[in-house]
Amino acid sequence: MEEKDPCVRKAWLELSLSDMHMTRDDTELALTLSFIWRFAMADPENPELPSLGVFECMAKLLKKSLEDAEWVMTGQNAYVPYYAAHIIGSYTMKKPDFAVKAVESGVIAPLVELMRGKMSWVEQRVVVRALGHLASYEMTFEAVAAYEDEVMRLAMDIATTCVHVVYAEFVSVQEREGRVRYHCDLLTRGLGGLEMEDRKAEEWASQLQCWSLHLSQMWGGLVNHTSPASIGLIRILCYSKQGRGHVSNSREIILSLCNLSRSSDDWQYMGIDCLLLLLKDQETRYKVLETSLLYLVDLVELKALNDKAQKALKEIWRIKVERRKYIEGDNQEKLAEASVVVNLIKQQANQLLCVGDIDGAIKCYNEAIGLCPLKLRRKRMSLYSDRGECYLLIGDADAAISDCTRALCLSEPVNSHGKSLWTRSRAYDIKGLSRESLMDCIMFVNVRSFCGKIPYHAAQMISKQIESTWLFEEARETRLRKMMVKDKNHGIFNLLWVKEFYVQFLMLIGIKKNSDLSYIEKN
Repeated sequence: MEEKDPCVRKAWLELSLSDMHMTRDDTELALTLSFIWRFAMADPENPELPSLGVFECMAKLLKKSLEDAEWVMTGQNAYVPYYAAHIIGSYTMKKPDFAVKAVESGVIAPLVELMRGKMSWVEQRVVVRALGHLASYEMTFEAVAAYEDEVMRLAMDIATTCVHVVYAEFVSVQEREGRVRYHCDLLTRGLGGLEMEDRKAEEWASQLQCWSLHLSQMWGGLVNHTSPASIGLIRILCYSKQGRGHVSNSREIILSLCNLSRSSDDWQYMGIDCLLLLLKDQETRYKVLETSLLYLVDLVELKALNDKAQKALKEIWRIKVERRKYIEGDNQEKLAEASVVVNLIKQQANQLLCVGDIDGAIKCYNEAIGLCPLKLRRKRMSLYSDRGECYLLIGDADAAISDCTRALCLSEPVNSHGKSLWTRSRAYDIKGLSRESLMDCIMFVNVRSFCGKIPYHAAQMISKQIESTWLFEEARETRLRKMMVKDKNHGIFNLLWVKEFYVQFLMLIGIKKNSDLSYIEKN
């Protein structure tokens, strides 16, 4: 690659690529492929290597990896199929003509074979990425569609099981020696310990799930709307008419987008964007209108939205919500009078709340909100927040979330009113929406700035929701349930379950995962 003479460089590269699959025991092969992959990622539109046969080379290496188990186990050849599939995916993510070259080179058959689970989830991750790119171009879609039934089935299966597989085969293994060596090296490049590997494994499992969803949706499949990586995919789908049709048919996805739109998550605006795209399409509008309407009206005064989005939300407001008439030309005297009246009613509401008359307090807040001029944004924010707290006290979590969202839309900057964030976090917790509750609680801590010390109640909430939102939480619970089986012969708990439970307990109280298990084994 460093050769200055272009003719010599071309000849050497072409020769190297044509003979690379014939290498028998070369520990530098994996290093070479790693370099080619980095080169492809840095400049995926560079035609040099694709024109010299890089796809033919990768196809041969994949076939050899699948057919010659002894060769794969030699030296560092275990890394070869991972990098070969990754190189194919990197060069085909932007250029349709590169995708055509790849298909003509025969890469699809070995990629599908790896997708079947011939090796491991690590290879499946890069395989579904590569097949997704090849299926996204009109010129190469038919070649992938030749395997439509199998690819569809495999993609759906991987999307629904990969988290459990990654947890069982990697994350749950607490000893470094018990983990597959090349998996650890690929995940962290040899840097960091078990904690770093677990974080990367979680990231890769999420990517595998997302890319499998992307591949499956090309034939109409769409599952697991709660994947941390799926919101970007859903927005991509909402940009196409066919994609909007699939999304609008899933009530679970619509509800997830609605909850996201009323959260303090960084992706809040992406969720709003998806809902607006669905409402704009006449064929999907009435499928999502009733579900999304009550969520979107809470966001009508969100200043940070662009003009187009605000206009769409205000149109919904006019269609479905009865708004009091407000004259923009109200003078300052009238505003001051209204402010005094609102303050008096609010004081009455606060007094009723102090004596436990929550229903009476809600009625007063309703009256105050109805009288409060729209220009008094800060006062209206406080009223919505107080009423939201009242709704939470009587167990109406949905109404509490609605009012707190309206208060947070009125705050300056958006999502910065501490009381509303904390109330909405607790309301989301009641509804079992752990991610939304966690994001609001974190924002609450950041907004309040408790002199470097997080209050106990907030720390407890964060700890609870972090555990609930861990990607592998369901897989961990499933594994523990399976291991809680009594020994048929002795009537005692299986030792493997006891060890697993002990390790999980140590993790929860902050002790290193590779702690000594000799005591429990002995007892």
